[in-house]
Amino acid sequence: MKKILKYSFATVALLITAFGIWIWFGLFTGPGAFKINEYHPFKSERARSRYLTYYSERLSEWPVAFEDRHVATSDGTTFVRISGPENAPTLVLLPSASGNNLIWLPNIAALAQNFRVYTIDNIYDFGRSIYLRKFTTPDDFTSWLDDLFTKLELGNNFYLGGLSYGGWLTSQYALRYPERLNKIVLLAPVATVQPLPPEWAKVAIKAILPHRRFIRQMVDWMFPVLIQTPEGRELAEVMMEDAYLGLRSFKLKMTVNPTVLSDRDLLQLQQIPTLFLVGDQEVIYQPQAALDRLNLVAPEIRTFLVPNAGHDLTIVQSDLINDRITSFIIGP
Repeated sequence: MKKILKYSFATVALLITAFGIWIWFGLFTGPGAFKINEYHPFKSERARSRYLTYYSERLSEWPVAFEDRHVATSDGTTFVRISGPENAPTLVLLPSASGNNLIWLPNIAALAQNFRVYTIDNIYDFGRSIYLRKFTTPDDFTSWLDDLFTKLELGNNFYLGGLSYGGWLTSQYALRYPERLNKIVLLAPVATVQPLPPEWAKVAIKAILPHRRFIRQMVDWMFPVLIQTPEGRELAEVMMEDAYLGLRSFKLKMTVNPTVLSDRDLLQLQQIPTLFLVGDQEVIYQPQAALDRLNLVAPEIRTFLVPNAGHDLTIVQSDLINDRITSFIIGP
């Protein structure tokens, strides 16, 4: 009993410490608090060198021909990797939180056969993009994206999709700039349709501490299908290392909390052809409840429950996801 209490007190203390760090950096540092120096947004020059070397090695696994661009926007420089035929339809993909181009490794070979794919490193996250100011509202993200898309000369008839946090950003952009989009794809978007469960706070707060143990707990919770096989566990460990090195290398900052869309927002969103994909073992909300709400409030949004998949749907069901995205975009 004493051991249990000791463990519980230790866990609570750790959660309070992590939450305190998060609040301090998010609320008590002003817009000009971070320094723009030669290694920004990294903690040091050593951290910058270490991370970029690792990131380049991981990106060397990219299975198709590509072009890299560093695009200057009013908010900083955005790293974009472009794959696929130049005359193919344009598909832009936004990553999950603590993610970047690496998350599309299981999907890019198939998608690049039919699309000119632009994969983005979120300017306010881990990767090669460099922000010049704090982002505090969804408008900060959507104005950055609109500027980026303009600089890339994508015009007003492209396709946009995102995974998790990137899915939420996709919905936010679509609500503000619907005239620029042809169709959108929401892959297990965080919040958006249903609120995050209490379990999320428990694992997320601990995961902001740069320790492999807590990041592994987050990965295991979010990717229940992936970790069931030795090969999947090995891949999960690689993903954990990606996040761990990011936390160790980048300056700590508070991101913009994702929100649940109102019924009115969902009605507006369905004016753009939209595909919503979620795994049947999703943990960030009840997948069937998300589908039920969409089918009731915005029935024009196409929904699909991905079998035998959690938040790892783009990995464990990559072929199915790639096929669904392709048929939705190319189809009527």
